[in-house]
Amino acid sequence: MTELLAGPIADRHAALGATFAEFGGWNMPVSYSGTVAEHAAVREAVGIFDVSHLGKALVSGPGAAAFVNSTLTNDLGKIAPGKAQYTLCCNDSGGVIDDLIAYLVSDDEVFLVPNAANTAAVVQKMSAIAPEGISVVDRHRDLAVLAVQGPKSPEILAGLGLPADIEYMAFADAELTTAAGVAPVRVCRTGYTGERGYEILPRWTDAGAVFDVLLESITEAGGLPAGLGARDTLRTEMGYALHGHELGPDISPVQARSSWAVGWEKPSFFGRDALLAEKEAGPARRLYGLRATGRGVPRAGCAVRLAGDPEGAGQIGTCTSGTFSPTLKQGIALALLDTASGVRKGDEVVVDVRGRDLLCEVVIPPFVPSHV
Repeated sequence: MTELLAGPIADRHAALGATFAEFGGWNMPVSYSGTVAEHAAVREAVGIFDVSHLGKALVSGPGAAAFVNSTLTNDLGKIAPGKAQYTLCCNDSGGVIDDLIAYLVSDDEVFLVPNAANTAAVVQKMSAIAPEGISVVDRHRDLAVLAVQGPKSPEILAGLGLPADIEYMAFADAELTTAAGVAPVRVCRTGYTGERGYEILPRWTDAGAVFDVLLESITEAGGLPAGLGARDTLRTEMGYALHGHELGPDISPVQARSSWAVGWEKPSFFGRDALLAEKEAGPARRLYGLRATGRGVPRAGCAVRLAGDPEGAGQIGTCTSGTFSPTLKQGIALALLDTASGVRKGDEVVVDVRGRDLLCEVVIPPFVPSHV
């Protein structure tokens, strides 16, 4: 049995009373005071997440940005240095190897943050075709990632002398004074919760000291440390895709409503021909949101059929994620539904939850307003 990887501040999570579970090969804190309380803290005040399990890779050398732009889906040419961009690394059939954030440092340097389990695959695919002079280096354990999310997050950062007034999807390098000394950090106005927030990247070895400073300020502001459970309920309420659920090697960005992250006019990127063909023909299935109108919680893997099952249509799709929404106080899900079924927003469907029918309304996410 493969031993789970540990982040740089596992001792702090244990001291805070966290429960742990495996995620992407890492031993991750699931909750501290309870998922609902942590979820509410992020929506109403502020929370801090340790997401140091996320991958990190550095692409550098003459023309590094142009090289990255020729491989990943989104158009890096549309942003300037100091900005970040959500993008996808696809396979030849248009499926998604990973979704990631690309930070454009300069024409010769791009910093990538992929998902934990997919970092090696992304680095390998890009390295295999990197021209001479351009390196693609896995820096997974060089940097930690601490996410400060919620409406009070700007005042937390400003109070610590960190840049809080940067634009959404922008980043800036700064320094934070800690009990162990001054720590260099990269502050990015990004996140996965739907609230205004920041991701702070210290050195792996500085993560504990930086976490302590942030947590102290967050606690004083009425916030909480938050774990994987709240991260999942928050992102599901926003309809944000999670690789392995709404995106994957056999799920394309066209199916997942992520076409906005594809630079369709670009002459080159991984999976371009397949994605153009699918866009032209129309996808066989498409991602929707489901909001329970009855009592119950849809879960990933649950079968979906049209209400009344007209003409014996049978299963029309599958839930990819499902949870109880602490904000809406009802069950919600994301589901890939067959386009041939004719299903559309406002329709009623039935989700099979362990043999019990749960009526749901088809919606287009997000389920709650975005405040990024």
